[in-house]
Amino acid sequence: MRRYGKSGIVLSALTASVLVSIVWAQPPEPGQPYSADQMAAAMEKARKYTQPGKHHELLEKFVGKWNTETRIFMGPQASPPEMGTSETRWLLDGRWLITETKSQLMGQPMEWVMVMGYDNFKMSYVVSSVSTMDTAMVNSEGDLDPGGKALLLYGTLDEYLTGEHDKMVKTVYRFHSNDKITMEIHDLPIGEKNTKVVEVTYTRQ
Repeated sequence: MRRYGKSGIVLSALTASVLVSIVWAQPPEPGQPYSADQMAAAMEKARKYTQPGKHHELLEKFVGKWNTETRIFMGPQASPPEMGTSETRWLLDGRWLITETKSQLMGQPMEWVMVMGYDNFKMSYVVSSVSTMDTAMVNSEGDLDPGGKALLLYGTLDEYLTGEHDKMVKTVYRFHSNDKITMEIHDLPIGEKNTKVVEVTYTRQ
């Protein structure tokens, strides 16, 4: 019996997934084998969706070590900044980033982990994050604004303090320079004004 390590199992599963996609994408005539041209066309189509491209280049902006300042907003009023640190590195080179942040939120220590990438098939940037503040995983997706100066992401979260499920939220990353980024979280059900509830300023160390 052939034995596989964990990495072998993962690679086998990924290979099988790609092959299944190819089979379903390019079915031959009934009773006919796949031709070399069909297989080549299917592999070329797969490459379009599986290889990093120009959209992944934006992710490099986040890589590095940062000092953070976190503010809570109640309407137009902001709380005093709470300091922290953050580091972003490649989880899988050219594909996925991982960000680990340690900070304070409302006087309580907080750790936050985020994975970010670009999904070629969705044609969207995708983010998943977890923190020590709760037991939820928050997912969002979106794209750059027309000028390329901000990344706009939309998703939902459950607000356990108010009993709300799947509340719509918007996250905005604003690229001020290579050494400064701000992240805003907007509570969309608030209305059209003063929707920003959290702002984190990242300054490169």
